[in-house]
Amino acid sequence: MEEAKKRSLDPAVVWREARELVWTHRRQMGIGLVLMILNRLAGLVLPGSSKFLIDDVIGQQRTDLLVPIAVAAGVATLVQASTSFGLSQVMSIAAQRAIAEMRKRVHAHVLRLPVSYFDATKTGVLISRIMSDAEGIRNLVGTGLVQLTGSLVTALIALGVLFYLNWQLTAITLLILSTFGVGMAIAFTKLRPLFRERSKINAEVTGRLAESLGGVRLVKTYTAERREQWVFARGVHRLLRNIARSITAVSAVSAFATIIIGVVGVLLLVVGGRAVLAGTMSLGDFVMYVFFIGLVAAPLVQIASVGTQISEAFAGLDRIREIRESAIEDETAGASVKHVVGDVAFDDVSFAYTDGLPVLKHVSFQAPAGSTTALVGPSGSGKSTLISLVMAFSQPDQGKILVDGRDLAALRLRQYRSHLGVVLQDNFLFDGTIVENIRFSNPGASLAEVRAAASVAHCDEFIGEFADGYDTVVGERGVKLSGGQRQRIAIARAILADPRILILDEATSSLDSESEALIRDGLQSLRRGRTTFVIAHRLSTIASADQILVLEEGEIVERGAQEDLLALGRRYKQLYDKQYGLERDRFINPGEDFTPEPASEELELPPVEPRRATSL
Repeated sequence: MEEAKKRSLDPAVVWREARELVWTHRRQMGIGLVLMILNRLAGLVLPGSSKFLIDDVIGQQRTDLLVPIAVAAGVATLVQASTSFGLSQVMSIAAQRAIAEMRKRVHAHVLRLPVSYFDATKTGVLISRIMSDAEGIRNLVGTGLVQLTGSLVTALIALGVLFYLNWQLTAITLLILSTFGVGMAIAFTKLRPLFRERSKINAEVTGRLAESLGGVRLVKTYTAERREQWVFARGVHRLLRNIARSITAVSAVSAFATIIIGVVGVLLLVVGGRAVLAGTMSLGDFVMYVFFIGLVAAPLVQIASVGTQISEAFAGLDRIREIRESAIEDETAGASVKHVVGDVAFDDVSFAYTDGLPVLKHVSFQAPAGSTTALVGPSGSGKSTLISLVMAFSQPDQGKILVDGRDLAALRLRQYRSHLGVVLQDNFLFDGTIVENIRFSNPGASLAEVRAAASVAHCDEFIGEFADGYDTVVGERGVKLSGGQRQRIAIARAILADPRILILDEATSSLDSESEALIRDGLQSLRRGRTTFVIAHRLSTIASADQILVLEEGEIVERGAQEDLLALGRRYKQLYDKQYGLERDRFINPGEDFTPEPASEELELPPVEPRRATSL
């Protein structure tokens, strides 16, 4: 990571990135440069005509030259206007196209980053890098760089004219301007880190703002409005201090430019005035010299503004380069996965998020195709991590995960994940319609297929109550729906995917007992013929599992079917008794018809068939 960061900060790397960006849009920039040069050449006509107007028309009474000079100035003005319009159209659209393409490339790269990257990076930071950092490249591909180039070309032409008119005065002026150029180079070297820091601070503030707005219910619940205001205000003030430093630096550059131009002006008045009085320059030559010295000095002012913008663009390229150098999941590497039967096996798997703190330790088990494997255990025992490994979001540090006898690490991830279906405890819904959210797992599904999946998940019961039916907009993260409604839509989405491997992570946690009973049959039909992994705290939802794995501190301590684990009388039995409020050795009088009552309706257990259990 540090090496990647060092490379991204290397000016040579950023310059290469800028050259590649310019080369990609070379056609538009070439057209823009031609238009800019025509524009600048046309701009030379009016100041150039001043000499003929003063020396010939006025000085020698050549009235016959007045109309041609006026026509030339008028035509030049029309050329300037038309080329300015064309330049704006060509370069501004090219810049916006470049920004759009950069955003698409960065977004595509971000989506291919491993899940661990998202766990360590705020969403707002990524949004800022995709949207804001790409914005700065308009100053490279847009009119900024072309204008600066055009001004420099114009300055060179004007400089040649100035040497022709008075080479001594021009040599002194050029020496002064060179001093300014060196000062500019030093100034922009100092400015670039400021702009880079500004992008970083802006990303952090945006990230926190997105979090606080997304969790506004939690903020209000714990009356944390003032705390969030303070956090946001602190970030905004950090941004303000950075911007203030940047403004001070840019203002100093502008002031320096003004001083240099003033020095040149004073020099022009003294030396030029004496030359006119001495007769070495005509009055027309002097006026023309004044106009052309302005054409040379104008790029100095543009350097102060455009140079600042280009420095900001380089800072954005710095940050974009960082994220584009982050390692992505290679979705095309590995063996093809056209079909998945669903046989999953863990072979001595160990995994740790942090070195020295293993989350899973030497886990081995087999989940035959079409079977249901339930995971139970206290929080932090490794259940979610195990599921994450099944979904290939992480790779084992030791051991192998085999899918149909093939190492999961050697398979194409995109193809493998296309055979997965997931229903999580906190399911994410997009701010779209119900049909769009259900169809997310299978965009090509027909409306009839969507309705069939929704019917199995018992979504049609509440969808029919909405005026817009399946076209009802659910709001951001499904905020317009209840927790149970969101959960049922997520289950319908999984049903529509028709997966070979199904992940149910507390799939009925947001449902009341009535709703759970309604969709339990749907889930069982969904599980039929599919390899299913279930994480559940309600033991009623896993009673019919083919095997139950009891995890503690990253290890499987018991495995087997529910009734055999109960008969074993160890850890699972303790969890079961605690949940159902039973006493382990409760005495029942002979002949008394006793049926243990569950702690709540949700925990009622269906009958199970005897299976053999083992203890580790």
